[in-house]
Amino acid sequence: MEGVHLRLFVLESQRHEGILLYEWLLEEAKALGIKGGAAFREIAGYGQRNRLHQETFFELAGDLPVEVMFVTSEEMANTLLLRLESEKVPLFYIRSRVEYGRIGESSRRS
Repeated sequence: MEGVHLRLFVLESQRHEGILLYEWLLEEAKALGIKGGAAFREIAGYGQRNRLHQETFFELAGDLPVEVMFVTSEEMANTLLLRLESEKVPLFYIRSRVEYGRIGESSRRS
């Protein structure tokens, strides 16, 4: 199948509506019907302000980048991005076209 790899970047302690933003993003995507997603805590990174975020000192706890990713249809990616825009969620994203599928499955569906 062809679709979209949508990667959203937030900070670990960033919140929306009182919920950690990466958790809110996963729940929102699930509610919209996106079939799967994942959040990955990065060990280091920097953004547009050139500020390095890395896990070395206790005072930086909660300041690490988190990548939330989905592989879905173009339509579902657009729906999620429109939802984030309407909520005024501040984040950076990357959208790439991808081919995806499953291999090696038995006839049984999980």
